[in-house]
Amino acid sequence: MIPDRPHAAAKSTPLALDATAMTRDRIMAGALPLALALALAFLAGLPVPARAEGERFSDSDIQRLIVGKRIYLAAPLGGEFPLNYRRSGTVDGSGEAVGLGRLAKPNDTGKWWIRGDRLCQQFTTWYKGAPMCFELYKTGATTLKWIRDNGQTGTARIGETI
Repeated sequence: MIPDRPHAAAKSTPLALDATAMTRDRIMAGALPLALALALAFLAGLPVPARAEGERFSDSDIQRLIVGKRIYLAAPLGGEFPLNYRRSGTVDGSGEAVGLGRLAKPNDTGKWWIRGDRLCQQFTTWYKGAPMCFELYKTGATTLKWIRDNGQTGTARIGETI
């Protein structure tokens, strides 16, 4: 036999008086569509809005910590991809160490500049020569996180002076 009322030990609280439950319900109602949208964007390969950790580089930080250095980008399948940010305003890189030569032109050159507090660059052939800018965030003594203007993210290591 199935009872038609809740068990006598269950306590019922009117929803209107339970502010904690109301707040939790409202948060969950807003969080669910956001979580679903982020999951769909991830599965579709679309850029997901990035959340940066650490202190954002200023233009003077970029000048001091990036310019004249070799920056090693962490490659998605392992290894590091070196880019040389030369004081002359040129940038060059070689993807041979991470196997780029099998997929595309392994080496390229271009130019870099600072716009506000973002590092910008444009290569001759990579990315079809399209300019792009990055926000940089310090994550360690010689490590950083980058967020490209299209939302893509990655990490890098600040290397030796060139």
